[in-house]
Amino acid sequence: MVVWTDFERGTIQDIFSNMEYEVVGPAALSRCLIVYPWTQRYFGNFGNLYNAAAIMGNPLIAKHGTTILHGLDRGVKNMDNIKATYAELSVLHSEKLHVDPDNFRLISDCLTIVIAARMGKDFTGEVQAAFQKFIAVVVNALGRQYH
Repeated sequence: MVVWTDFERGTIQDIFSNMEYEVVGPAALSRCLIVYPWTQRYFGNFGNLYNAAAIMGNPLIAKHGTTILHGLDRGVKNMDNIKATYAELSVLHSEKLHVDPDNFRLISDCLTIVIAARMGKDFTGEVQAAFQKFIAVVVNALGRQYH
């Protein structure tokens, strides 16, 4: 079980309560698909992903990016039981979708960059540490089915 400090809990809740899901989610997923083009293989039915402009303008990518962020909401609301919270999604991504578990880390890195850019100077080292701890726990939970 992960032990969360009051600062970490408050920071994570604050980040997500102030987040513009329809902006941050699409930006993070688009960045991931552009920076790590091999991740595009999981989105073959999403239409044109031939270049950065096509990816950033793709409404299906935008929708899925928003869905990913709302999925993280589940972790924010269940910080004391993240492993169980993501058990079903871990099975889905492992057994049905066959997603490489390293992609969870890649999207989380892109999400961190987007959030840092939006928060600016408020994204201090302490805030980043709390956010990355949360994201690392979620990534670990999503990858559990692979072990």
